[in-house]
Amino acid sequence: MELTHTRLLVDNYKECFYFYRDVLGFEVSWGDEYSNYADFKFNGSKLGIFERKQMTEAIGEDYSPNIDQADRTALIFKVPNVDDKYQELKDKVAFITEPTEQKDWGIKVAHFRDPAGSLIEIYENI
Repeated sequence: MELTHTRLLVDNYKECFYFYRDVLGFEVSWGDEYSNYADFKFNGSKLGIFERKQMTEAIGEDYSPNIDQADRTALIFKVPNVDDKYQELKDKVAFITEPTEQKDWGIKVAHFRDPAGSLIEIYENI
């Protein structure tokens, strides 16, 4: 697996988009202030921001404004084949989602958590 970026899950997407683009000066590599998802490049790294409500819907959970009980970050790993990695890991981790094509995003994804509860996404481009 290849760690491609860290994704911040935010409730104030536009404000965060402007912060990373205009205040910190990160280069936008995907998205805009209206897309509810954006990737930024800086110093060889990539940071994603994503509207938290959409992430909770993608993993089949109910959105709650109670931030103390919410995911705020996700580690994103690129794999050669999501179905193969899912089969390899399914007896070792409790998957939240099975491999699913997100055609709007051009990826296939599956989600699980580490022992501390951190959200992890594996993906492949389709």
